Amino acid sequence: MRPLPVILTVSLLVPTALRAQDAALVARAQDIHRRVLTLDTHVDINPGNFTREKSYATRLPSQVNIPAMEEGGLDAAFLIVFVGQTQDFTPEGYAKAYAAAMDKFAAIHRLTEDLAPDRVELARTAADVRRIHAAGKKAILIGVENGYPLGEDLDNVRKFAEAGGRYLSLAHNGHSQLSDSNTGEKDNVWKWGGLSPLGRKVVAELNRWGVMVDVSHPSKQSMMQTVALSRAPIIASHSAVRSLCNHSRNMDDEQLRALARSGGVIQVVAFSSYLKCKAPGDSAPAHATVPDLVDHIDYAVKLIGIDHVGIASDFDGGGGVEGWHNAAETGNVTLELVRGGYTEEQIGKLWSGNLLRVMEEVERIGLKLRGSKTS
Repeated sequence: MRPLPVILTVSLLVPTALRAQDAALVARAQDIHRRVLTLDTHVDINPGNFTREKSYATRLPSQVNIPAMEEGGLDAAFLIVFVGQTQDFTPEGYAKAYAAAMDKFAAIHRLTEDLAPDRVELARTAADVRRIHAAGKKAILIGVENGYPLGEDLDNVRKFAEAGGRYLSLAHNGHSQLSDSNTGEKDNVWKWGGLSPLGRKVVAELNRWGVMVDVSHPSKQSMMQTVALSRAPIIASHSAVRSLCNHSRNMDDEQLRALARSGGVIQVVAFSSYLKCKAPGDSAPAHATVPDLVDHIDYAVKLIGIDHVGIASDFDGGGGVEGWHNAAETGNVTLELVRGGYTEEQIGKLWSGNLLRVMEEVERIGLKLRGSKTS
């Protein structure tokens, strides 16, 4: 494992030559961090932080808010429309989940349209992200975690897309009406054996409306079926490498290779227990670091190539590691990548280039599919 990076100061106990080398490395990393477009694909939200009385535009205790993004040089973030899974597969259950999802969509729109339109803007396309960044504002995107709020109405895919949703996962923790969840591994109890018949239709609708399919929470069988079925590249919005940490939320080598063949990307997540599994008999929780995060990035890059790997935090949803506790510390990740020998071009790909490439391809395929069918 790499040592924790020296970020703000260089110890006076280090020999002068080494201090100069480290200071030069930090300065180079800071310059690269300012130049590349940094994008985090998974940040959970509380709608209560999107009001005039308690605004994400101010420095809240949350791991992510606009001041923290500005301080840490985090240029873009997917804010997440998340509704937890229940086993209420009734019209009433779906209606309640749909309303909760729309409440989160509305909260994000309040931020970009009313609370801080001079500092952030909603991005609906990859081109929007680049334009907003060039204008000196933060780009806000929307991801949907869990397809449960779609209910059984395929038209809700269009509604979520029109509200700004740019990726959607078919399940969360617990099997949904669309897909099995990774949590089925615990007791080997499955609902669908992968995707449900409705879930297969939803994948097609997501392709049609230019929404990326996210496979981070569904089961491995569901993920592999999605790769085979999807006409567009897929993403894992916040997962890590199973070969380094044997957790059901992580992706094994077979999954990673399939993801790359689809043209997709894994956004390696800074979630401690996915990066550093507890040793057998160890009662203490794992405490991962930024070097641990980069170890997972390194593994994925070596296995499937630099073009298929990105970065996510899962902030305000359990994410955060030593050295990257919040958006204000985002530069520490860039520093560790520089320390690990990545070039500026490669760091740009990891931070945003790969995800934006996938997003553009999904957009292109969606336009083509909508052009060949009646909307």
